[in-house]
Order: sequence, then structure tokens, then C-alpha cells
Amino acid sequence: MDITVYRPEKLTADDHAAWTMMQSKGFADGSPQLANPFLAPGFALAVGNCRRDVRVAVVREGGTAAQPVAYFPYQRTPAGVGRAVGLGLSDCQGIVHVPGFRCDAQELLRGCGLAIWEFDHLAEGQQPFEPSVTGTYPSPVMDVSDGWDAYVAQLRARSGRGTRVRLALERKLARAAGEEVRYVHDERDPAMLGTLMEWKSAQYRRTGRSDRFAHPWICELVDQLFNTRTESFAGLLSVVYVGDRPAAAHFGLRTPHVLSCWFTAYDPAFAKYSPGIVLHLRMARGAAEDGLAQVDLGRGQREHKEVLKTGEVHVSEGWVTRPHPVAVAHRARRAPARALRNTVVARPALRRPADRILKAVGKARTWPSTVTRGPR
Repeated sequence: MDITVYRPEKLTADDHAAWTMMQSKGFADGSPQLANPFLAPGFALAVGNCRRDVRVAVVREGGTAAQPVAYFPYQRTPAGVGRAVGLGLSDCQGIVHVPGFRCDAQELLRGCGLAIWEFDHLAEGQQPFEPSVTGTYPSPVMDVSDGWDAYVAQLRARSGRGTRVRLALERKLARAAGEEVRYVHDERDPAMLGTLMEWKSAQYRRTGRSDRFAHPWICELVDQLFNTRTESFAGLLSVVYVGDRPAAAHFGLRTPHVLSCWFTAYDPAFAKYSPGIVLHLRMARGAAEDGLAQVDLGRGQREHKEVLKTGEVHVSEGWVTRPHPVAVAHRARRAPARALRNTVVARPALRRPADRILKAVGKARTWPSTVTRGPR
């Protein structure tokens, strides 16, 4: 196995084409997560443009002149600590490879100059890393491969009444506001992206979470992805408007097969009309009309995911380590916090009090609060 490491911007057009083809073949051959946008070359390139620690290992079998059989994007510190690209932001991680690819994880890490590689959303079927998995979690998906009507039929088979209520939310919102509700699947106004980021920052603060958009490189990344538009990979901003006023918005990433949900927020003035549900249903319809097969809602147990999903894929977390003091130190530092978080998230009896504490912190942090104008 020959491993050559590049900065993402040094990959050739042929590399991008080969990488994208591996994603498409993986989807067709029963590995749908390989087509996830977070595993696309465009995502690695965008993160690499915002951070200098991103690398891509190109794997060949039969010498440097052979065709690549796998691409492995990662981040690396000078000490050899490796992380999945966009760890904490990306919802799918791993190696993109040809069907039947197998390799030794230790050999891969040596070739990449890594003592350890940490992941928290590892795709299914990642043979080199499976022995290093410490936990596996569901990631709900909306199957739109057979079109919008077939998706709705799946929802009705699970809950006829609940589905009727959710499909009627848009009409209820329109009646309450006294204005037309309209949906833009691919909004190109950068000001609307700024509005979404402001909403999301306010939500992070209100709920006591760390504000991701307080980090300039994340704002730069989202802006760059918003302006990335190719047939194989693009950023997608979708918005529900009430009249001319935005009510809910989402920014995510898409490939020809998968739309990955990423940042969703809404105007709190419309909260009682469930604008997030309205938005996600519209996104599912838009994805179906675009010929996509799946909307990935992302890891996590949230009420809206449970009512909108038609199935699940699974992602894993863990560490691949080599015998090295850097690996021992990094894992010792990171493992307790990860274990505590997973314990709280997995148990409703702990998760609900933790949410209340975070919201109390958020309320104190944002006091005095602003008053938001409600719908007319």
C-alpha cells in the first residue's frame, strides 16, 4: 500500500473526479454513507482553505503510478494528533474508497504521520477503524428516493393522524400570519445566510451552548460553502418565508444523492407554529424533486427527527491509536468528557435536567432579553 499525503488544494482535477466517482459507486453498491457531503472532496478543500492543518492521504496499491483506491481526509497537529476533518462540525467521517477496499489502520496512521486519529461520526463499513469504535449511534434519515408521495406514505403508515397534523402546519401558519407562506429551496441571497447565522448564534446563547459562529474560521467556512456550487457538491440554503419575512432557514450540504442537514434556526416569534417542521417537510419535497435519495438529519435524538425520519443509518465514535505517548496523553485528556457527555445524552432522566441547567445559563447570559415581534 502506497500512501502519499497532500494539502487539499494540491489535489488534481483527476483526484477530485476519482474521489467523487468513489462516492457515487459506494452509494450504488450498498454503502450510501460514502455519498455523504461531509465525505466529499469539496468539504475537505473548504475546511483546508480555512485551516492549515488539513491533509488528505491518497492510497494506491501497486506503486505511485497506480490509480488511487482510497482518499482519507484528516486534520493533524505538529505533535501527530489527528482528528476527523471538521471534528465537532462534520456529521460523517472516514475513508472514501473503491468497493472491497481493506487496509491496516496502523499502517495508514504511520503513512499519515499520526499517533492517534479521533472520530465522532464514523460512517458504517469503515473496516480499518471498526476495532477502534467505542460507541455507535443512530442518525435518522428521510428516504425520498421514490419521491415525495412515497415519503409521505411512509410517514402515514407510522402515524396517520400525526402526519396530517404536521402537513397542515403550513396552512395554520399562513392563516395566523394572514400572509402567504412560500418556500425557496435554493436561496442565493447572502444576507439571508447572515440572518440564519444570527438566529443560530442567538439560539446557542439562549440554550447555554457554545456559539459556533463566534469562531471566525467557522463563519468563513460556511460562507465559502454557500458559494460552492458544482454538480457533485454544493452548499444549500433553504428558507420558509411568511410574506417577505423569513420564518425559518436551513443551511446544509448536498451531493447528487444526499442532503445533509447542518444549521437550522427560526424566528422565535413563529415558534408555536413549528416552523422547523414546515421547513424540513419542504426540504424533503425539494430534495425529492431534485432527484436526491436521502435527507440525513444527523446524529441525535430530537423530537422533530423522530417524527420526520423513515429510517436510520449509524455513525460511531472512537480513537485509532498507535503505541505512542502522544496518543496516550490525548486519549486520557479527551475520554472523560466524551464519556460524561454520552452518558447524559443517552439517558432522558439526566438529559432533561442538563438541558434545564444549560437554558438557565443561557437565560442569564442573554438577559435582558429582547422582545421579538410576533406574526401579524
